[in-house]
Amino acid sequence: MNGKKRLEIMRETEDGFIISEQDWELRGSGDLLGARQSGLPAFRLADMDAHRSLLELASTQARLIAAQNPNLEGRSGEAARTLLYLFEQDRGVEVMRSG
Repeated sequence: MNGKKRLEIMRETEDGFIISEQDWELRGSGDLLGARQSGLPAFRLADMDAHRSLLELASTQARLIAAQNPNLEGRSGEAARTLLYLFEQDRGVEVMRSG
């Protein structure tokens, strides 16, 4: 789908999920836990198009962990903090805590 068609879809809907998906397709996802808001991030293990369903599942699970354990305490919290560190996104813990 071309950019013009995506913009038309965004103009014709008030559904935030559709708007964000079309925006993602146009601009890329940016830095998921950082300050950069457009452009493709430098993922080393995943291709945004080929692994979209897996990335969506990971995002859902991350939101669930953050909702259930916002301070990332205990064994599962330690695992989450380790993953954030390994992906150089450990600053995300501060962002999550600030609301």
